[in-house]
Amino acid sequence: MAKRPTIKDLAQAAGLGVATVDRALNGRAHVRQTTLDQVLEAAERIGYPTRVLAGRADAAKRPLVRFGFVLHKGGQEFYQNFARELQAAVDARRDVRGRVVIRFAASQAPEDFAREIAAVASHCDVIGTSAINHPTLSELVAEVSGRGTHVFALLNDFAQDVRRTYLGLNNVKVGRIAASAIVTHARDAGKVAVFVGGNRWHSHQLRETGFQSYLREYAPQFQMLDTVVNLETRQVSYEATLALLNRQPDLRGIYVAGGGMEGVIAALREVRPAGKVALVVNELTSESRKALIDRYVGMVIATPLEVLCRDLVAIMVDAAAGKPAPPSQHFLTPQLYVPEMI
Repeated sequence: MAKRPTIKDLAQAAGLGVATVDRALNGRAHVRQTTLDQVLEAAERIGYPTRVLAGRADAAKRPLVRFGFVLHKGGQEFYQNFARELQAAVDARRDVRGRVVIRFAASQAPEDFAREIAAVASHCDVIGTSAINHPTLSELVAEVSGRGTHVFALLNDFAQDVRRTYLGLNNVKVGRIAASAIVTHARDAGKVAVFVGGNRWHSHQLRETGFQSYLREYAPQFQMLDTVVNLETRQVSYEATLALLNRQPDLRGIYVAGGGMEGVIAALREVRPAGKVALVVNELTSESRKALIDRYVGMVIATPLEVLCRDLVAIMVDAAAGKPAPPSQHFLTPQLYVPEMI
């Protein structure tokens, strides 16, 4: 019976050192494609088992796509979950070798988003970001796109005339869903409030518009108060909610169109029984889940992150390969959670 070739035999046949062949076989360090091919050819020639090596060689021949993502609020649970789903969606692809860079803007200021987008644009093929709407960012996206790096708007549809595709919810519909939930929950007519993060979030403005349009069409007995700008912060939301509850005894509902729901929930827990004020928020987190269980939140409207990230990566791969652009907006079906579902 012929003796089975050893790694030493393989190294000799390939004209390489044993250590180099070992790295090629086991992926312990970066090995050039030419070296992989050289080892594979020698392995096939002397009958050395090549399943692992052939698999590595095939993987190395897949096109490399460098994905860049710029999110914000890196300390928040939702965006941490978002980052994990983005990495998982890239890892799940078997037709490309994906390299992922995820950065978080230090604040919601346009210059902080611009700094991070410019940083990833220098070494990524495609970019996805949850940036705000601002002329500075539109100009940057136009510049980056002009160099051949496609930029995708995530959750908030910014730079609409130059970005490749928007992926997220249909925000007008989200606002209408929120209004419907509050009207259904409230026993009596009264006043309702909407919290938005700021004037630069197009998604929040569309949700506010959808909310107001539903009330005008189906529930004119409810009065919409002046919109509250909460900067997506817990403290501002907490103080604004306490002020509303103090000034508006007939407040029937609150919709938090962006971040800051934690402050609203905390204020309601302090001064109102569960369910007294109908509260609708976005995104299912440990905080909103607990508030659903305790019935301080009546509905959570959530983005299906797994689906969004899978679809996004697929569209990005096509863009990197030079395929035609998909529709300008890629809407996802929101996930709706009520207390009975938790």
